[in-house]
Amino acid sequence: MLPVFAQADIAGTVRVIDADTVDVGATRVRLHAIDAPEQDQSCTTEHGLPFACGQWASAQVAARFGGQHATCERLDTDRHGRTVAKCTVNGVDMGAEIVSQGWAFAYRRYGMDYDLEEKAAYVTDRGLHGFRVQSPAQFRVTRAKGRIPPDPRCRIKGNISANGQIFHVPGQEFYERTGINEARGERWFCSEAQARKAGWRAARR
Repeated sequence: MLPVFAQADIAGTVRVIDADTVDVGATRVRLHAIDAPEQDQSCTTEHGLPFACGQWASAQVAARFGGQHATCERLDTDRHGRTVAKCTVNGVDMGAEIVSQGWAFAYRRYGMDYDLEEKAAYVTDRGLHGFRVQSPAQFRVTRAKGRIPPDPRCRIKGNISANGQIFHVPGQEFYERTGINEARGERWFCSEAQARKAGWRAARR
């Protein structure tokens, strides 16, 4: 019988991009049937404080699987050109482990593979289930909508994150990827002076 890695479509060392996307060797892999918070997504603690849950979830997955050898079964290619696959590390299904620890959610739109793992994590408030979390899919829609200013004269983005109230001006590093969600208190500003007066501070880059 051939060893497992010889039968795999993809094999290599894991480098974690975020909690549901990894590089396995030279291949960018979107893990099948799971969905994790985006890197810039914030959640809310039980005390109402913002928490950088996207970065936290990614860090947990990196600590668990980063640098280890994975074997993957290729299932599909997503609209971003990434390989969609189920991957294992030392016999552990990465998707099952990530969902069971509460670092991501079962993505039932694409499969029921990890439905039970999510339910078990939910009833014990494990990981992300201990916070108020917008579904990653809905966050992506909201973020995309929040990237375009409703008034072209007011293009400064007043973002709220784990680092506080920060404003981004066009041309800065994180401007394009920052989305404004007015329902959670984020705002558009017409000038830096207006943003500072409202209590926001400038992004460092």
